[in-house]
Amino acid sequence: MMKRRVVVTGLGAVTPIGNTVEDFWAGIKEGKVGIGPITKFDTSDYKVKIAAEVKDFVAKERMDFKAAKRMEAFSQYAVAASKEAYEDSGLDIEKEDPFRAGVIIGSGIGSLQQAESSCEKISTKGPGKVNPLMVPLMISNMAAGNVSIQLGFRGKCTNVVTACASGTNCIGDAFRAIQYNDADIMIAGGTESAICPTGVAGFTALTALSLNEDPMKASRPFDKDRDGFVMGEGAGVVILEELEHAKARGAKIYAEVVGYGSTGDAYHITSPAEDGAGAAKAMELAMEEACVSPEQVEYINAHGTSTHHNDLFETRAIKRAFGEAAKDVVINSTKSMIGHLLGAAGGVEFITCVKAIEDGFIHQTMGTVQADEECDLNYAIGAPVEKEIHYAMTNSLGFGGHNATLLIKKYEE
Repeated sequence: MMKRRVVVTGLGAVTPIGNTVEDFWAGIKEGKVGIGPITKFDTSDYKVKIAAEVKDFVAKERMDFKAAKRMEAFSQYAVAASKEAYEDSGLDIEKEDPFRAGVIIGSGIGSLQQAESSCEKISTKGPGKVNPLMVPLMISNMAAGNVSIQLGFRGKCTNVVTACASGTNCIGDAFRAIQYNDADIMIAGGTESAICPTGVAGFTALTALSLNEDPMKASRPFDKDRDGFVMGEGAGVVILEELEHAKARGAKIYAEVVGYGSTGDAYHITSPAEDGAGAAKAMELAMEEACVSPEQVEYINAHGTSTHHNDLFETRAIKRAFGEAAKDVVINSTKSMIGHLLGAAGGVEFITCVKAIEDGFIHQTMGTVQADEECDLNYAIGAPVEKEIHYAMTNSLGFGGHNATLLIKKYEE
């Protein structure tokens, strides 16, 4: 079967530096860092005091108030970002076959907050006091479900849960759905809101989080003094569309998705493979599908978490996949500005790539001053890079050994 071409026609985001794509991208270009003291709960007994929280988000201003009351924050963020992407795309579902329009939006965790409050009610008031909506509020597929309900998309509706690779895998699977004629339109991405006592305590116990309380130094991917990631939250959602369908309705086309690679390390439940082989293969598969050589890729938005293992092993993976061309590609990490959005990271970082292609702007990796001696590539340290970009790549690596890569191209007829 001939694979169909897939383009990006809508963007939506809720992030720690802006609750719309316009505000997010303005923050990116300003070098804004959205990290600060945790305000969602009392951190007096916690080693970790900072996170990258979404600020000034009012759900009832972005969606129906009654519907919002039946959603936890991760679903609210997904719906808000999806509505923005839908409006940005100019789509009118009333003029479409709704069964040809689908949703794939993932969350790595769902609502830990609902689990926390329900456990507290059981222990203090008994099981009869648990919220009747506890399960639909908590489970991770409800982000996709709520978006489908709100927008009237009645086609394939799923969610991919691959920890921190969720958003990228969701966009990749949506890309495949359109390529192979399962749909003409897909809304896809990731969402997360896990800055809560259980979430922070769990990642702290793993020694995965930065203990640095300086917002400008806590998330510093590839830096010799990096000490862990900063937890973030938000959502990144895009409209993908079959090219001829988009052209027929006169849609604005941001970029084209041309390659997707997904692999498993089969190595460790939290650490990436030390030789980077799995992540390298995902990058190679994406380039092979697009018939693109490493020399043609100008920009990589790295997973770049600011943990010792991730940054070192991802660097090895890039060298393995790109060979001599690794030294020429510009690499950065958006997590240096917005923290690690877990299941939402891939969605927001995909949008960063699309906007980078549109504006010819690669943001600086903020907070990073001196790269680790084993991290010896070009990480956009000290200043942003302005250049024309024809091909941009985004990587996501998740606990469990999940590797996902998407390759995005400047649109040409």
